[in-house]
Amino acid sequence: VQLVESGGGSVQAGGSLRLSCAASGYTYSSYCMGWFRQAPGKEREGVAAIDSDGSTSYADSVKGRFTISKDNAKNTLYLQMNSLKPEDTAMYYCAADLIPRSWCVVTATGDYPDFGYWGQGTQVTVS
Repeated sequence: VQLVESGGGSVQAGGSLRLSCAASGYTYSSYCMGWFRQAPGKEREGVAAIDSDGSTSYADSVKGRFTISKDNAKNTLYLQMNSLKPEDTAMYYCAADLIPRSWCVVTATGDYPDFGYWGQGTQVTVS
């Protein structure tokens, strides 16, 4: 399994970015996938998850501003980030695993199940 993120960068507060995660090496459509972030000095937190049927969940900190989606034909996961805030500054990672749909959830507080496959990350900086 290989996951490669792209789309990070620097943006002013209120701006938008779209992250992509290109996946290969597995049956993409059947996996639980998610986006996560880690700011310097902080623990990694869940941002959003999408299960094999396309059901989504979000941490409260991003709900209403971020949208997770996937294109099964392109084996690509996306995170559309709007109304960005300085506190969104972090390294963003995508992850995937065969997690049952009932467990494929990012909670309101950013908790998430164990994922076995991770990308290398892409930096997002909001000023």
